[in-house]
Amino acid sequence: MSTTETLTTERILEATEEVLRRYGPAKATVVDVARVLGVSHGSVYRHFRTKAALREAVTARWLGRTEALLSEITEGPAATAEEKLRKWLTGLFEAKRHKAGDDPELFATFSALIPESSNVVDQHLTELESQLTRIIEEGVAKGEFEAPAPASVAHAVFAATARFHDPSYAPEWRKPTIDDEFAAVTDLLMRGLSA
Repeated sequence: MSTTETLTTERILEATEEVLRRYGPAKATVVDVARVLGVSHGSVYRHFRTKAALREAVTARWLGRTEALLSEITEGPAATAEEKLRKWLTGLFEAKRHKAGDDPELFATFSALIPESSNVVDQHLTELESQLTRIIEEGVAKGEFEAPAPASVAHAVFAATARFHDPSYAPEWRKPTIDDEFAAVTDLLMRGLSA
């Protein structure tokens, strides 16, 4: 980092991802992050008071990318509620599958960090279920879905599709039959929701 470049939270988080990818969560240190940035570790601590706070922030940033992608679907137009729900579920599956396949080192790192960041993960899951609830409520309002308690139904849909977004299932996402299995579960859910 040049001396004229301002040290920002975003830049620290980018460098932390780089360090985590390179060394893994067990060996990565705040000193390593500072070294990548060309600053003292004290400069990093001015932005993040502890190593745990830095790890939580980088985990929240990583999970937030999926939330933002799915929010666009949630808030965007769709011909039908079923179309929007299918697009959202597919978007979630694809986002998780790409994270696991495109950057396996970072995926493994974040899988290891997630137990340390339970509050961040809980907020992430709450946000995803909230988005699902809004889609289901929209479907109910249009008369396309039957769901007397949309939040409960959203929770059930999220649980029913866990195999396609929970990181513990990542090894299965490479199976040649996984897309057909995802389609079968999605079709079943749509039939169950249909008014």
